[in-house]
Amino acid sequence: MIRVSVLYPNSPGATFDMPYYIDSHMQTLVKGKLGAALKRMEIDHGLGGAAPGAPAPYIAACHMFFDSVEAFQASFGPNADAIISDIPNYTNTQPTVQVSEVKL
Repeated sequence: MIRVSVLYPNSPGATFDMPYYIDSHMQTLVKGKLGAALKRMEIDHGLGGAAPGAPAPYIAACHMFFDSVEAFQASFGPNADAIISDIPNYTNTQPTVQVSEVKL
């Protein structure tokens, strides 16, 4: 199994519309486009950093699970433009993406 993590960095002036992200972007657009290839997803809202009172390094993070890199690529590739073009509707940040193999 692989996990595709999309991390939205926090910085002064960064904005993030969490209700839009969850309801319109992830539940409707992404889930609808990726279909059965997307096994499950988790969405995190950053609350703070390691030190007391420190800001969260990321405003939000999404973790999507797929059976394989090939399954992810086959579902995401044809829909990349539609998914990526929606980003300005919920944030003014540029996400970082990491693909990982789940070990435990």
